[in-house]
Amino acid sequence: MKLVSKNLAKDGSGTMKLLPDEAADLWHAYNIIAPGDIVKASTFRRITKEDDKNGDRSAQGSSVSQRIALVLAVRVQKTDYDATASALHCAGPVAEESPHVRLGAFHTLDLGLHRAFSITKTPDSPWDSIAKQTVIDACDPASRAEIGAVVLQPGLANVCLVSEHMTLLRQKVELAIPGKRAAGSAMAHDKALNRFYELTGMAMARHLDYEKLRAIVIASPGCFAGSRLLESLLARAAQDAGSSSETAASSKALLRARPKFLVVSCASGHIHALNEALRAPEVRARLADTRSARETAALEAFFKALGGSMGTDESKAWYGPKQVVAAIERGAVKTLLISDRLFRSNDVSERKKYVALVEQVRAQGGEVLIFSSLHESGRQLEQFTGIAAVLLYPMPELEDISDEEDE
Repeated sequence: MKLVSKNLAKDGSGTMKLLPDEAADLWHAYNIIAPGDIVKASTFRRITKEDDKNGDRSAQGSSVSQRIALVLAVRVQKTDYDATASALHCAGPVAEESPHVRLGAFHTLDLGLHRAFSITKTPDSPWDSIAKQTVIDACDPASRAEIGAVVLQPGLANVCLVSEHMTLLRQKVELAIPGKRAAGSAMAHDKALNRFYELTGMAMARHLDYEKLRAIVIASPGCFAGSRLLESLLARAAQDAGSSSETAASSKALLRARPKFLVVSCASGHIHALNEALRAPEVRARLADTRSARETAALEAFFKALGGSMGTDESKAWYGPKQVVAAIERGAVKTLLISDRLFRSNDVSERKKYVALVEQVRAQGGEVLIFSSLHESGRQLEQFTGIAAVLLYPMPELEDISDEEDE
């Protein structure tokens, strides 16, 4: 993301003009834009005009419809993010004068990559600390996809990119593998398995940039399929690197990236097992300074405290707005885990409430981690209401809050 211009007032109102460079930038914009904001961008609209050329009375009354390019500003009522198409749609009434479209006419802006747009916020829904920090993070060159991951089991592989803010499934590979026990099927089993590893390797070459990624995680149950896949990749790359084929360059890149590969164990080849793979000690050690690693470690610490494992007191971990708010009011929060979904509420006061909670925890010296609901760790946090906290000391009395309200 590039910040093209910024003009903000002391009350937080004002305009920022942004230029998205990659899919994650549109996800950032989706989290920033709130109902009531004015978004301005280039767009297309079908315009109908009366056709009375040459003063021909017989032609008067007819109309001509044409699709033209123009710049429109809409007051946002609804937003929709499409991760697959890398597009963000902002719909609402036209908010600024246009020679072609009347004020108040409904229009949907389709924001895409490499097309600048501006966001204007009002004093009632200003640029708060979360929105400003989101822009800072989006414009940080270090905030890019840094992990390539393949989660697989025989016959199923999910090729993913893991960035600071989201997990993107780039391709799923599925192939039926016959069993080995039936008579004469051992050869067919091995042939299908080799074909499966070949298809997975082709998918990885298509979607993973071995030069730029910091690590490529290959996860499978017991590491068996993962090890076989890596062996197959390296053997084929060594064979193709010396040839004059088009794959020689990518094969050499793969061989140079050999130290980046990490083979770890996980429960299954389904994508939900990716978070388990990212918690592996060797992966966390390699990515210790990244945001995704910090979030994964914080979520694991929350689960451990919640279960009372390793000598921890389970009353030091709480989730749900009522309990977490009560802990913040008492200044007892060590780490606040919160989903970015809570800042996208159509209710402006609801967003302000969660922004105030974040600022309060930071003022108390606590750590705040904002999880992306498109990241695997964020999806897990969503299962616990989207807000949770690890406390400085046990607070078993928080259990009584829900009980008292129920009574």
